[in-house]
Amino acid sequence: MANSSSGLHNYLFYALLIAAAFVPNCYGHERKVHVIYMGERPPGDISVQSTHHSMLENVLGSSTSAKDSLIYSYGRSFNGFAAKLTDEEVARFSEMEGVISVIPNHILKLHTTRSWDFMGFSKGKLLASQEGNVVIGLLDTGIWPESESFNDQGLSSPPSKWKGICQGVNFTCNNKIIGARYYNSEKFYDTTDFPSPRDSEGHGTHTSSTAAGREVPNASYFGLAEGTARGGVPNARIAMYKVCWSFGCALADILAAFDDAIADGVDIISVSLGADEALQYFEDPIAIGSFHAMKYGILTSNSAGNSGPEPYTVSNFAPWTLTVAASTIDRKFVAQVALGNGQVYTGLSINSFNLIGTSFPLIWGGDAANYSAGADSEIAKYCITGAMNSYKVAGKIVLCETLWDGSGILMANGLGTIMADSSITDFAFNYPLPATLISTEDGVEILDYIRTTQNPIATILAGETWKDVMAPYVVSFSSRGPNPITPDILKPDLTAPGVDILAAWSPVSPPSIYYDDTRSVNFNIISGTSMSCPHASSAAAYVKAAHPYWSPAAIKSALMTTAYVIDPRKHKDLEFAYGAGHINPAQAIDPGLVYDAYVGDYVNFLCEQGYNSTTLRMVTGDNSSVCQNTVPGRAWDLNYPSFSVAVEDGQQIQAVFTRTVTNVGSPNSTYTSRMYMPSSVSVVIEPSVLSFSNIGEQKSFQVKVYGPQIAQQPIMSGAIIWEDGIHVVRSPLVIYSILPGFASSSFSTPQKNLQFNGPSMYTKNGII
Repeated sequence: MANSSSGLHNYLFYALLIAAAFVPNCYGHERKVHVIYMGERPPGDISVQSTHHSMLENVLGSSTSAKDSLIYSYGRSFNGFAAKLTDEEVARFSEMEGVISVIPNHILKLHTTRSWDFMGFSKGKLLASQEGNVVIGLLDTGIWPESESFNDQGLSSPPSKWKGICQGVNFTCNNKIIGARYYNSEKFYDTTDFPSPRDSEGHGTHTSSTAAGREVPNASYFGLAEGTARGGVPNARIAMYKVCWSFGCALADILAAFDDAIADGVDIISVSLGADEALQYFEDPIAIGSFHAMKYGILTSNSAGNSGPEPYTVSNFAPWTLTVAASTIDRKFVAQVALGNGQVYTGLSINSFNLIGTSFPLIWGGDAANYSAGADSEIAKYCITGAMNSYKVAGKIVLCETLWDGSGILMANGLGTIMADSSITDFAFNYPLPATLISTEDGVEILDYIRTTQNPIATILAGETWKDVMAPYVVSFSSRGPNPITPDILKPDLTAPGVDILAAWSPVSPPSIYYDDTRSVNFNIISGTSMSCPHASSAAAYVKAAHPYWSPAAIKSALMTTAYVIDPRKHKDLEFAYGAGHINPAQAIDPGLVYDAYVGDYVNFLCEQGYNSTTLRMVTGDNSSVCQNTVPGRAWDLNYPSFSVAVEDGQQIQAVFTRTVTNVGSPNSTYTSRMYMPSSVSVVIEPSVLSFSNIGEQKSFQVKVYGPQIAQQPIMSGAIIWEDGIHVVRSPLVIYSILPGFASSSFSTPQKNLQFNGPSMYTKNGII
């Protein structure tokens, strides 16, 4: 269950809707929305909208057609437009001078009380006025402005830099939510969608309150996880850019939101969504938008995706963004099953129902097949929607042999469900009826009890919160590295709480994974890298509030080099799961040293990826952007806060990294290096001591890594550490093998006008 559409009818409806939107027209005459990306906006007072209209008029043949075709004209922060085009018109734009890429309007998918206390951040040390100067912009499903998490009591007027607006009817901003916009290039609205920034999905309300919600005492989900709910920076401002709807998040809308957010004056952009497939940097709307945000001093924090634990699944891997994995906190939600024979089994569930210990008849789903609907025992044992015989299920608890949303039992008038499925062991769902998820092995024992007992009975006990002493560990669904495009850049960057997180919710959105659940809640408990992302966004905002003039790279470096070290014994994929470690916001405002980087550094990086000077000049708007080399190379000289050595099978371990650190700690300080790595690998740091006499002073060093030939080598990991007796500046160093040719093929030279050939699904990175 990886999305909030729980019934098969809902899933199929949206699948067919999206598929229909992208079925190729046999004659290529159907107009579909495409984005024409043209890089940096021109300097001066040139009207980009007029330029875009002229380009369209030239291709489409008339001013009226151009006007009807144009959806968005991007020009506040970068240059480009979205328009409805035929295949022939797309081909003509692809050949135009000044066009970097032509991209179909793919639909992207959307990928707390205890979490801040768990990481030692019960309350920040900064003044409310410092936090209040920071604006977090979220690209999401909207926001529920009446939520108590967004009250503005005691908050001053928005910062004078703010240029945003509050858009839409029946939606009011305040001194907490200071901006709200919405975008829908497909012009499709489901019956549940509000054509305004108001949230009908719950996701955007949840992420917003996680990042910057006010303190709300006695918050809970039907009594579970009760406590004071708050965001990491409760006095920071929120700006919502609604780009996601019931059907997903359109590429053209995402770029329009970035264009506005940058110009409106946000300080941090939080994006809990991503693509299902690896895209080249200037074919990915989030990579494009975040690059231009970086140019304006804005850090973009992204979710890593929910496609784990398979390798090479991490999304949002551009080096100028912060990529966030999801990990557990020290609590888990369980619901126990008590059988008539006295046996008790523990399952995972956010169970909001209380049967008061009363036992009810227990049956196996396979014995309650809806034969009239075409089901049989082999189908009914899974208890899927429509497969159950209500005559046999009504008033009973049903043992089912897979994880489902509970609708199959609920619609057959069942009382509860025990689901036996070992595929998920480290996070819980909430359901529309008494339910719990037990192991497959326990399911076998319960089935044996049903088979050998004349009148089997059971009860599902009320949900409980247990302490998880193993936390933190990266959850199974969190997407893993290596980086699928640039293996020399380690991704994800770090991890943050993303499992069973309580935060504000839209009261019109279903409170469980069953889409037709009609109950209403103001707070909900859900999991996903969508939940970890706003934790990191909030931590970034905290650092920004403490250091308003730090660059995006400096903020990112501070978060990575001060992260809590994760226990490697819990993760066979090591840094491919957790990056530099678990965020530590309290320490991140005093990192000692930072690895800084600016536009020129990323231009050099992109040159090594095979991009040419012509393209990069359009992207940056700077004619001095020149690639010195015409042959793609390694990315080891990008001033990144981690080190990645990808070795082709059969080759020796051999890499040289050049790094520069900036002193942001004590004016007079001396840092000594140390490292650890498996004994078969030699690591030399030159120089091994760095002395500083001023804040802002920079020093460079090299890291030389040598070792034997390797092949089929899983990740080996160590770290490079700088210490001055006060600060510990830690960067992970990983070594792993890749297929022959992958290091160079990942630097495939992007042609000027690459196009997508098929739909790419983008999602909220939330398991809801």
